[in-house]
Amino acid sequence: MRTVITYGTFDLFHVGHLRLLHRARLLGDRLIVGLSTDEFNLHHKDKIATIPYVDRLAVLESLRCVDLVIPETHWEQKRRDIVTHGVTTFVMGDDWLGKFDSLGDLCEVRYLPRTRNVSSTEIRNHLRDAQGTQMMAVG
Repeated sequence: MRTVITYGTFDLFHVGHLRLLHRARLLGDRLIVGLSTDEFNLHHKDKIATIPYVDRLAVLESLRCVDLVIPETHWEQKRRDIVTHGVTTFVMGDDWLGKFDSLGDLCEVRYLPRTRNVSSTEIRNHLRDAQGTQMMAVG
């Protein structure tokens, strides 16, 4: 059995997230998602998720392509997770290209292309701009 693992915040879940997860699942028989906790995002990634962990967890667990969701609480857990879950392939978006090559001694490391013109950051910026425009129209 080939087990694939990926990690992320999956905030403001969008089609880019869905495509990444579907492509990751095609690489194996089982897909595990390490979901960044709110605390990990705040203290290690310097960002605040818009959607709380428990709600992001519910979205991921509802997807047919996802077999298991585990909490991501620190950067160093990836090596342990790979061994613990018998992972054969580690997958991340290509915006992380080269960052996890050191895991190659434990499993295959793959970087998948991101979906063009969509990201949680872009959605956040669009919402912020729209709110600013709305505030200007009211004022």
